[in-house]
Amino acid sequence: MRWTRGLLTALAVCALLGGAAGCGAGDAHERGTTVSASPVGTLLDTMDEEGRLYREVGRKGAPEVAIEIQQDSADGWDVRLTVRNFRFSPAGTRAVPVAGRGVARLYVDGRTVARLRTAECRLAGRLVPRGTHHVTARLYADDGTVWAVRGKPVESTADITASES
Repeated sequence: MRWTRGLLTALAVCALLGGAAGCGAGDAHERGTTVSASPVGTLLDTMDEEGRLYREVGRKGAPEVAIEIQQDSADGWDVRLTVRNFRFSPAGTRAVPVAGRGVARLYVDGRTVARLRTAECRLAGRLVPRGTHHVTARLYADDGTVWAVRGKPVESTADITASES
């Protein structure tokens, strides 16, 4: 019975602190509920197309990303990101922005198709119908905010042309 009281007390503390003590089970970027006003950068009023705030950092030491895409032999596309001043965060990372850390989101013609925690992925051919498309990789902090420099998101775009659907 004693452990039950301890568990109830711990749950009550978590509820009162709103999860600030690490009681949450999921990633905040998946829930989209937490944006930290930490001393890392400055939150801007600007938002991406999904409503995520920009987190402005200075040019010196700012994260950078470049994207390279090649069609593979299995009806898909190999995507490779080259990052500088940036490290991918593993799954389960706390939703607190840390300078130069986070995830990349991959967009095809402005539509989110993947969230990346590594620099390489395969884009299925069904996501890229026949025609020319813009594929963009954008960097996000662990709290879901967009890394930005001079009011622009840290991103890179490549155009690809699919000849078959």
